[in-house]
Parts: sequence; C-alpha cells; structure tokens
Amino acid sequence: MNSFTFTQATAVAGAVQDNTAHPDAAYIGGGTNLIDLMKENVARPTHLIGLKNLGLDTIETLPDGGLRLGALATNAATAWHPEVESRYPLLNQAILAGASPQLRNMATDGGNLMQRTRCYYFYDLTTPCNKREPGSGCSAIGGYNRVCGILGTSDSCIATHPSDMCVALAALDTTVRVSGPNGERTIKFEDFHRLPGDHPERDNTLEPGELITGLDLPKKGFSQNFSYLKLRDRSSYAFALVSVAAALELDGNTIIDARLALGGVAHKPWRDQEAEALLIGQPATAETFGRAAAKVLAGAKGHGANTFKIELARRAIVRALKQATEMKEVVDTNAFQNSNP
Repeated sequence: MNSFTFTQATAVAGAVQDNTAHPDAAYIGGGTNLIDLMKENVARPTHLIGLKNLGLDTIETLPDGGLRLGALATNAATAWHPEVESRYPLLNQAILAGASPQLRNMATDGGNLMQRTRCYYFYDLTTPCNKREPGSGCSAIGGYNRVCGILGTSDSCIATHPSDMCVALAALDTTVRVSGPNGERTIKFEDFHRLPGDHPERDNTLEPGELITGLDLPKKGFSQNFSYLKLRDRSSYAFALVSVAAALELDGNTIIDARLALGGVAHKPWRDQEAEALLIGQPATAETFGRAAAKVLAGAKGHGANTFKIELARRAIVRALKQATEMKEVVDTNAFQNSNP
C-alpha cells in the first residue's frame, strides 16, 4: 500500500472541493472495497477524503411517496429499514444475498455502486488488464474467464460488475443523486454504470470530483410479486455467477407491469426493457418467461470457460419470474456446483 494523506470532510461542498484540489484523491465511506484495492496496489490514491460526518446516512420518505437512501446509509441499515422491508422487499433480499453480515454493517449504499470488478486478472498485477492499465490488453479473453461477462462485452474487457444490491436498484428504476464541482445533478440508474467499450477503466459516468449523495427509489416497489435469485458456487459469501431480480404486477394471471435485471453477466447490472415489454399483457406462464429470457440473451457470447452462463442465465430468468409469480419471497442461495452446460 502506498502512503497517503487523509482529511475528514464535514460538508458535501467541502469534500468536493478537497477532492478537486488533489488529482489522485478518492472518497472513502465504509472502505470495504477500496481498502482491499489499496492493499493489493490496484488502487493508489495519494489522498483520502472521509465521508462519515456528512449526515448522508438517513433513509427518508420523499414527497412523491418514494424513498431516499442516503449514500452513507449502511447496507445492513437499508436492508432492515421498515420501509425497505415492507415496500421494497426485492431490495431487501438482494442486499442480504451479498457479502457477509460484518461487511453489510460497514458497506455503504453509495459505495456499493462504486464496487470494482472481481475479475481475477484485475487483481493480478503481473498480468495485462485494460481496466487496471488501459492499453495493456485483456488477459481474461483467452484466459480463465469463468466469472466473466456474456453480455455487453468488448474486445477490450469482459469483466462483470459484482454487486447484488445494484441489480435490484436497476430493476426498481432508481435515480442516483450526485454533487460535484459543477453542482448537483441526477443520473438514471441505467445510465450510471458503463459498458466497457474501448475504455473499460471507466466503470461509471461520474465526472471528476463528483460524489454520490443519495439514491431515490420510486413510489412503486413491486412488493407483492418479486424474486431475487442468486446462483453461485457456495451458499454464502460468494459473488454471483448469475443473479436475477424479477418483479411483476399481476391482474389475475396477466402481467400488467414487469421488471427484469441480471447480475454476474455484464460490466453493469443488465436490464433489458424490450424483454420486459414482451412480458406485459401476457399470461404468467413458462412459455412467456422463456420468450423474455430468449430476448435478454439474444446477443450473449461465451468466451470458453464462461459459456455455461448463457444456459444458466436462461434457466435463472425463467425460474425467477416463476418464483415472482408464486410470490416466493426468498433469496435463492443454492450453490451451483457444476459449471458445465
């Protein structure tokens, strides 16, 4: 780990100003990912700005009936907040599917969005990685890529975003609130994270110095018919091979609204609104769910060791939608032991 200086911010404007004054600065909330990256010398900020005194740890109801999650609210506080449990149980279940209780007690909601990939080569400084060192190459392409992406990949990078919480936030149509040198703005969740393209070193669309201050959930939380399905190698403390956040609004057996987002398959939480549109107005049947799954995976591409994910994702989508229809309010933590198709 390199040496660094540290200041504890007391106001958002002061934190932004401090960041702007230090070219290699980084914000730190819970630090559950950043500190690991620093220990491995993957991240080497020369100045850290502590955020715990900014008062951004509240969760409050908005005038329009939505819910605002402060960027510094912990994952645990968010998951167990009465409004989240009752109105946004999909988010509750996704958070509880991630990490461990100890990490959820430290990790912040804003920091969850800023997680970096767990691709093996990103952490291995002896191997080329365009995300870590732009222009050096992608070792995962042609290498051991079992955990890598099958959707939205590029010739520069096939890494995946690791968050469970973000998959639910994508499905719920969340808005990200940020503050930066040019003032405050909001970002649609679908526009927050980037696909790798030619610049995989950029995970998101934040401008230099910008700080996440909150996450706004819309009034509609799909509290009746939902499912968060996570398939992984072991039943706890493992990142998803494939995860699915499914939320439905039903009139009898007819789907009148639908949300569908995937994790573990792309550089960002993957939401396909065209697939959602295929569900609306249709009966909640395996055939309907299969058509939606086919649409989501129409452009999927395997890279050898991760090709099994295409079929795994297809089955997971159908299963998650079926569970949502049956109102099975569960996190599926069944270990996926066999990686072969």
